[in-house]
This record gives sequence, structure tokens and C-alpha cells, in this order.
Amino acid sequence: AAARAAARASPYPLDLAVSAADAFQGIAIFLAFAATAQAFAPAPRFARATTAMTAAPEGSRRAFFGKASAAAVVGVVGTSFVQPSFADDEVAEVAAPAPAPAPAAPPAKANYGTFPVPAADEWGISGKDYYADAAKVTKHMQYATQMDKGTANMDTINKNMKKEMVDFVSFYRRFSNVAGKQSFSTLYTAINVLAGHYTSYGTKFPVPEKRRKRLYQEYSEIEKNIKKGR
Repeated sequence: AAARAAARASPYPLDLAVSAADAFQGIAIFLAFAATAQAFAPAPRFARATTAMTAAPEGSRRAFFGKASAAAVVGVVGTSFVQPSFADDEVAEVAAPAPAPAPAAPPAKANYGTFPVPAADEWGISGKDYYADAAKVTKHMQYATQMDKGTANMDTINKNMKKEMVDFVSFYRRFSNVAGKQSFSTLYTAINVLAGHYTSYGTKFPVPEKRRKRLYQEYSEIEKNIKKGR
């Protein structure tokens, strides 16, 4: 209608004005349809991506750049710990291990004295002199106590020693004037200790050091009491 009114008011001929108005109206309708089609058409992918990037909040941008910075730092740190390569003629120096400490020396064996080896015909008591028999048994016990593994005739000596001790105790404990003596009491205790070793370990095993030390202390007391006649 506006185009018709404009045509009537135009100074040009009516037919020309009407034709121009129809053309203008057609262009207007085409533009209107084009705008409508554009509004309903799907947006291109690059447009959505651009819109998404544009509409992204400020926090997302900071997170993106923060992640990128962290990746760069990790890359730099990772390259700093790369093991260096050596040329063919280069050898990495390795520290030599510390030498092992020397083993501790075994404790020295206690020396309780030197005692003569009993002869084959020396075994046994006389039954006539208590102090002589007590001194003989004590000397034989001192030698038997100090024997170590590997001593010659160890088994035979210990068997003779065991029999001699049994004979001594069995004979002299019947006499009250002997059984009450201090030397007999101490010797009787030492005989029980050595006989207990034979019962537990046999006649082929040496006396342990702890028991050996105790026996030599008792032997020393026996010899003192014999000299004093007690």
C-alpha cells in the first residue's frame, strides 16, 4: 500500500511508477524469506566453536592457560632428569664397596694349669689313706676336665675317671670320720658335677667352659683343705 501511494505521488508516469513499486515489493518479500531461512538454518561448526570460545567464562580460560603452563613445567623438569649418556670410551665411575669388617677373634681359652696325663696303672684308689686317695682323684679330675675335643685317648680316660670317682665315693662315704670332712664334702660335690656331665653328654664330649670354671674353683678348695688336713 505504501508502494502504491508512493507511485501515485511520483512525478514519473504511472506505469513506470507501478512497475518500480512491484519490483520493490518483490525484493522486500525475497529479503524477508531469506531472513527467515537464515534464522532457522543450522549454524556452521566453526561458528559454534567460535561462539563457544567467545562465550566461555573467564574461569575456563584461566584453567586452560593454567593447564598449559603446568604441562610446560613438567616437560622442562622431565628433561632435567634425563640420565646423561656416555660416549663409547667413557665409563661411569662407581664407588667401591666398603671392606667388610674383620671377624672378631674367638675368646682365648682360660688356662687352669698343666696337669700330667694319668698312666694306665694309676687308676683306682688304695682304700688305706683318705688324703692320698683324695689327692689322686682330684689330680685325675683336673686333667679330665681340661681335655678338649681331639685329645688322645679321651674316651678311655673319661671312662676310667668315671669308675674311679664312683669307687672313691662308694668306699669313703661309709666312714663318718671321713664323710664329715670339708675336703670330702667339696670333692663329693665336684664328683657329682663331672659325673652329671658324663651322664648328659657321654665320655667323648669335652666339659663346657662354664662348668669347667666352676670345677677348677672347687678343685682349688679341695687341695687347700687336704693340705690343712680338713
